[in-house]
Amino acid sequence: MDALYTAVATATHGRDGRAVSSDGKLDLGLSLPVELGGDGKGTNPEQLFAAGYAACFGSALGLVGRAAKVDVSDAAVTAEVGIGKQGEGFALKVTLRVELPDSVDEETGRKLVEQAHQVCPYSNATRGNVPVELVVE
Repeated sequence: MDALYTAVATATHGRDGRAVSSDGKLDLGLSLPVELGGDGKGTNPEQLFAAGYAACFGSALGLVGRAAKVDVSDAAVTAEVGIGKQGEGFALKVTLRVELPDSVDEETGRKLVEQAHQVCPYSNATRGNVPVELVVE
């Protein structure tokens, strides 16, 4: 694969540090969520992953919607990224909640969401590694 774009970010001090993109547009303080024993004052990698996945999946849905001549421009994608213990380490799980416009019937909507799941780079990166549940609302 030839990359069309490469994002570059540097994190210091792990989950209690800072993440900065090479262009400076992203500059965030990081902290553990309260549920994992932190102070919750900053954002965390799971929130960043959820935001990226939701945005990317929404774009993939728009792509397959346009190809099918179905307007999904008002769709909303919510990504829920959970983290928990798995063996000696940790693992992630994802639920993607896709709210489609009322003009899209259930069968068509489900089909488009499944197609978007095949196209989305985040879905392709997680496939076989992270359980992803698709919920069409």
